[in-house]
Amino acid sequence: MNYLILGLVIFLGVHSVRIVADDWRTRTRARVGEVAYKGGYSLLSLLGLGLIIWGFGVARETPLMLWTPPRGMRHAASLLTLLSFVLLVAAYIPGNAIRARFHHPMLLGVKTWALAHLLANGSVAHVLLFGAFLAWSVLCFVAARRRDRVLGTVYAPGNTIATVVTVVVGVLAWALFALVLHGLLIGIRPFG
Repeated sequence: MNYLILGLVIFLGVHSVRIVADDWRTRTRARVGEVAYKGGYSLLSLLGLGLIIWGFGVARETPLMLWTPPRGMRHAASLLTLLSFVLLVAAYIPGNAIRARFHHPMLLGVKTWALAHLLANGSVAHVLLFGAFLAWSVLCFVAARRRDRVLGTVYAPGNTIATVVTVVVGVLAWALFALVLHGLLIGIRPFG
């Protein structure tokens, strides 16, 4: 469990610098250069992610259950993860109405993904992992919306073609991950 916690602190800590120390981030990027800053950021992110994966795997070997979720929560989790994939894709396809409406769809996707997994799992490791990502994404979303207001950021309206492409790609990515990759990478097949 210690490796999972350390990985979460490193990974989410690196991804929280803009929330808690945006001025320091700007000064450091200017002082060391964009490439060096992004290199260090990437290395720390990979270290944190590796520790999260390893620590979560070890914690799952001897699960400490806090509660047993009702079976129906699996269905809710499936629907929510479908939505989260569409939101994640919306962050990368330009000109879609989802991004135009919500401004930060990746953070909403992470929130939705984390909530889905909290609903369907009741072990301490799951609560730590997905609860940490849920809390981080809420704080990050609030900070990003505040930054948008301060900077007067205006998002272009979306168009129908980009929105349809976003939804289709999101649904296909979800299907691939839910039906194939989740079992291969995580060891759990959501649909049997």
